[in-house]
Amino acid sequence: MAVAAMSEKGIREAVIASTGNAAVAYAAACARAGIKLWVFMTSLVPQEKLREAALFGAEVIRVSGNYDQTKQIAAQFAQRRNLLLDRGASSIPAKEAMKTIAYEIVEQLGWQAPDWYVQAVSGGLGPLGVYQGFKEMLQMGLIDRVPKLAIIQAEGCAPMARAFKEGRDAAEPVIPDTRIIILSTGDPGKAYTYLWTLTRQYGGVMESVTDHEAYSAMQSLAKSEGMAVEPATAVAFAGLEKLLKNGTIRPDERVVVNCSGHTFPVEKHVLGEQFAVDVHLSEDQSPAPREGLQAALENLDEKTTTVLLIDDNPDDALLIRRLLEARKTYRVFHAQDGWEGLALARQKLPDLIVSDLMMPGVDGFGLVEELKLDPRTRDIPVVVVSAKDITADERERLSGHIEAVYQKGSLPTRKFVDQVIQAIAEKGAEQGE
Repeated sequence: MAVAAMSEKGIREAVIASTGNAAVAYAAACARAGIKLWVFMTSLVPQEKLREAALFGAEVIRVSGNYDQTKQIAAQFAQRRNLLLDRGASSIPAKEAMKTIAYEIVEQLGWQAPDWYVQAVSGGLGPLGVYQGFKEMLQMGLIDRVPKLAIIQAEGCAPMARAFKEGRDAAEPVIPDTRIIILSTGDPGKAYTYLWTLTRQYGGVMESVTDHEAYSAMQSLAKSEGMAVEPATAVAFAGLEKLLKNGTIRPDERVVVNCSGHTFPVEKHVLGEQFAVDVHLSEDQSPAPREGLQAALENLDEKTTTVLLIDDNPDDALLIRRLLEARKTYRVFHAQDGWEGLALARQKLPDLIVSDLMMPGVDGFGLVEELKLDPRTRDIPVVVVSAKDITADERERLSGHIEAVYQKGSLPTRKFVDQVIQAIAEKGAEQGE
């Protein structure tokens, strides 16, 4: 629903920060909608999550810092590039989408509400949307009660569970210290207060479990139920076990556990190693100094710049690539013909395309025309190089569609690379205006 709202507004490029599962869901939906998605995740998120988002075509930025720092740098990246920053579960469309979880639960239980709804949380925004669904169904008379809410956190990052047990309506931020990185939001902000209000209104509890308890629940589920879940989901089941043992949840009560999230172990066989960009903020989970964040953002601007080389001569492409990478930390992709170049251009949406003219299949002329017909690629600057003499008619055909045209050998390769870097800089300056 959130991505549908983006599409309706004509958004073609967006940014999101995530601890894993939301990024994968957004990446899949954005791929379907033709929206370029920049995903910022902490480098401690399991590689499978990073690869899965990349598999759907998202641009993955791996931040060596905690999740709160990751959200901060994502917000500043979006601001610098004038892109939409999607707030994930805190946005209105996402909250509305979360309501459907409640609808499905009630429908599958024969239009009855469960006694308890259990969910492991990081920032805690997901259950707010779910409970909006329960409340609306109660108002419509479809159910006779709203279930009690059990919020479960990893003990190494449990500001909500700690505040709840101390009887406070506001949570104090903590520095995350858990291996279950997907649940490592140290500062839940107002989300905790809203959830605390729900537990007061409808009943409920907030509990924490150790990483060991979560991993034990993960193993028990696999052995007893044949159900493979990720650690974040196992936290919810470990919390359920704990609440059953201490008598908070009775054995005769009907309980629904949110079991969303999964692993996807095969992307490493599909993706190369260049599926993510690294951003270094801190060695541990402590806050990064402001000057370190600024330097990281400036470095990220260069690292996230992409150049697509389309040339059926691998030697020419390799030379340009090496010279570019020696000068800048750009990501450079290579396509060996026009068809592959079109596919990569639509997938990567590069900052600049350098294309040969004479290629098998779609030649440079056809490539440029196709790029300009596609709304996603029509604004990407194109520099054309060719080994053949270009006639006046051919120059006229390219006029207005490309940044420049060069004949191979007419300009030293190093000077040509300087021209490419200058074209990228000019594009960046235009976007910043």
